Amino acid sequence: MKALLTGGAGFVGSHLAEALLDRGHQVIVVDDLSTGSMDNIVHLKGRKGFEYVIDTIMNEPLTSELIDRADVVFHLAAAVGVKLIVEAPVRTIETNVHGTEIVLKHASKKNKLVFIFSTSEVYGKSTAVPFHEDADLVMGPTPKHRWAYACSKAIDEFLALAYHRERGLPVVVVRLFNTVGPKQTGRYGMVIPNFVQQALTGAPITVYGDGKQTRSFTYVGDVVDGLLRLVAEPRAVGQVFNIGNTEEISILDLAKRVQSMTGSLSSITLIPYDQAYDPGFEDMPRRVPDLTKISGLVGFKPSLGLNAILERVIAHTRESLAESGDLRGAAPVL
Repeated sequence: MKALLTGGAGFVGSHLAEALLDRGHQVIVVDDLSTGSMDNIVHLKGRKGFEYVIDTIMNEPLTSELIDRADVVFHLAAAVGVKLIVEAPVRTIETNVHGTEIVLKHASKKNKLVFIFSTSEVYGKSTAVPFHEDADLVMGPTPKHRWAYACSKAIDEFLALAYHRERGLPVVVVRLFNTVGPKQTGRYGMVIPNFVQQALTGAPITVYGDGKQTRSFTYVGDVVDGLLRLVAEPRAVGQVFNIGNTEEISILDLAKRVQSMTGSLSSITLIPYDQAYDPGFEDMPRRVPDLTKISGLVGFKPSLGLNAILERVIAHTRESLAESGDLRGAAPVL
């Protein structure tokens, strides 16, 4: 199989690229490095069956050519992270909606299988937890830029499923729930890498809001496993799937756990949403997936719980900080 990964130099894409190569598949990565990084894929350079292109999917002739060469397209290219979404709503909407439109249009010409990467954000302010794929989506008002990302990804889903119904394009939509693991950056507001970095450098661990909001975190290796199971299952086509972990924790308790597991001397500081983002910023109170659908179809089950995930992230971050000389404020590994 030859796989095209748009946004493949990002966190999830780079892990997926490595897993595909390990299984003997060919991989083409296209990424403009706006949020991805060459550091994520540099270890793949020179591997048999791997190539990469530094460019944007908005370059339609190039995107069309790369799709023609692929058997399956994993469309990961998107604006990511709450910080970026709040600060650059125009870029968020244009990248997510127009980029997906380009991919679907050119994939449709050759009837190529496309995986559309969506997000748990599309459930919005719904209180029907755990979230099931067929549940109603409850978005906030349009003046709140925070909801631009959720709405743009929902449009991606509608468009992909419309291509499937009207033009027969084989598509699979996956909604990822807070994917984490080694090498993830906290640059765009990802909470676990930020907490771990703060704890290991002696900086205050900053919790936005009152910390009562809850999340469930999924190890990136488990996400990749779910994707590889779905790509091999023809019955997945035309459907939407949650990929996540059902273990739930409040953000304040997560900060305390990171503090404890790192042996950090850092304090925990609460920062109001108005200071962290925009005045009147709204957040999702809970975010937990129902995994019945993907489990029933392909047997997906997360292999790592939160403590094991944190152990891996802490170890990786500790090593990186030690190399740069920035490790301080935390107990050493005995």
